[in-house]
Amino acid sequence: MSFTGRRSLALTATAVAVALATAGCGGDSGGSAPTLPGNPGLGGDGVVAQSVYDAAPVATDADIPAGSTMEAIRKRGYLNIGGSLDAPLLAQQNPVSGTIEGFDADMAKLLAKYIIGKPEVKTTTIGTQTREAMLQAKSVDAVFQTYTITPQRATQVAFAGPYLTSGLAVGVRKDDTSIKSVKDLAGKTVIVGANTPAVTALPSAAPGSKQIAFGTDPQALQALLQKRGDAYVQDFTLLASGAKANPGMKVVGEPFTTEAYGIGLNKEDAQFKEFVNNWLKKIQADGTWAKVWEGTLGSVVEGAAPTLHH
Repeated sequence: MSFTGRRSLALTATAVAVALATAGCGGDSGGSAPTLPGNPGLGGDGVVAQSVYDAAPVATDADIPAGSTMEAIRKRGYLNIGGSLDAPLLAQQNPVSGTIEGFDADMAKLLAKYIIGKPEVKTTTIGTQTREAMLQAKSVDAVFQTYTITPQRATQVAFAGPYLTSGLAVGVRKDDTSIKSVKDLAGKTVIVGANTPAVTALPSAAPGSKQIAFGTDPQALQALLQKRGDAYVQDFTLLASGAKANPGMKVVGEPFTTEAYGIGLNKEDAQFKEFVNNWLKKIQADGTWAKVWEGTLGSVVEGAAPTLHH
């Protein structure tokens, strides 16, 4: 899926392409998002309306075999995910209601609704270095955390999807006019997320650049604002999230890579992967996915939700 629109929050709306894989390819323990007025797909200010959860599909008993991961989740009464609590538009805990709001958080709640019949999610906050280990140990059922699908990661975990594609982009301080694209990072000190695609992409994209790695996105954003580096290279959607929360930064240029996001699962559980992929197809076909996009990432750009392109 791709979308067009205007510049918003110093971001280029055409920079993110959004996709559900039609060929088979964080949440909270308190339940669903609050009811808000307006378009049923747009709760307002990055929040998905309650009606989206109410209308979301639920798996039949036939979809959940005895002894499966899905049955264990249904019996437990909640989906246990690894994710974030501090990424605006993606997964951020509301300080007033305590709910976790954003694209990844809402996707997790909708998967919980599909399995259990209600959007009950328990979120364990994890860093980029620990996701594979958490899935391998079955400490979480799934990871919803702008989890880029890479060949190296696919040797350790399974990915359902992709359900969203984006790309690496460049974030700088708002008053910086010297850096306009990744080409301007040659010889610069660049902040990156540890164990992210930026680590391997930068040497060829910006020869001679020096990297400083941080374990979480908020740490990296803070380092940028503290002038500990000249720029921050991260996935466009995370930078969009950062720009929404931090008026002192902006995104420059276009993404210089293409990254596909997947839902991280235990590598040995092919049955659960097939189940999650079938769910992704359902919510794309019935319009649920589009409503989540409109209420979260789509809240910072004009125009309708993306349409699928084969």
